[in-house]
Amino acid sequence: MTSTVTLPAAPIPPYATMLGFTRYVARTGPAKATFVGGLRRQRERRSGFNPHGQLVKALKADIAFRTGGSYLAEVPNLVKPRWKPLYEAVSAGAAHYLASLGDPEQVGLAQTREALASVGPLAVKINPHFGLRYADSSREAVRLHFDEDPPSAEVITATLHLMARHMDQILPNASPVLVDVRRGVSHRLDPASKPADVERWLAGEAAAFTAMWAA
Repeated sequence: MTSTVTLPAAPIPPYATMLGFTRYVARTGPAKATFVGGLRRQRERRSGFNPHGQLVKALKADIAFRTGGSYLAEVPNLVKPRWKPLYEAVSAGAAHYLASLGDPEQVGLAQTREALASVGPLAVKINPHFGLRYADSSREAVRLHFDEDPPSAEVITATLHLMARHMDQILPNASPVLVDVRRGVSHRLDPASKPADVERWLAGEAAAFTAMWAA
């Protein structure tokens, strides 16, 4: 008679998307550990849902086809009823951002790639929503912020630094931009910021994240 031995499941290695990690660094106190625990449970269940996918597609379509916001105006009517209030709340700000890009003939989409960053001991997936290419050959890698509250200084700094750090992989020679979609406001790197200081801060946050994940 043979017996089987059930081995314990292999531990899930610490991992975060750029969205998860930047939301984590903006939290304080016990809320950090609670947030990391939630991310780990999502990872174990392989769960997660992006409710903003149709909005991103509509914004990209308006940029690509130079349609001046017609896709954004229509998208709240195309989503399921439960998502319509969300889309009504964000589409107006997205249209404001679209208008801020200037002459539609002077800007188009550029292909971006994801990057896997090592922040201290933590793996972080860097994933902008899209890239832009302007007529003067300048480029931007754009990440969208959909939360009801504006992005905190910590979220802005961490997001822009992580994208800039891996821009050679994401979209060479581009500048990182974080767009607060609900308010149609764009955030760019502060020229006075010191990358080495930001790097040390993020490495410390990543080490704490990893310890909480293991606990």
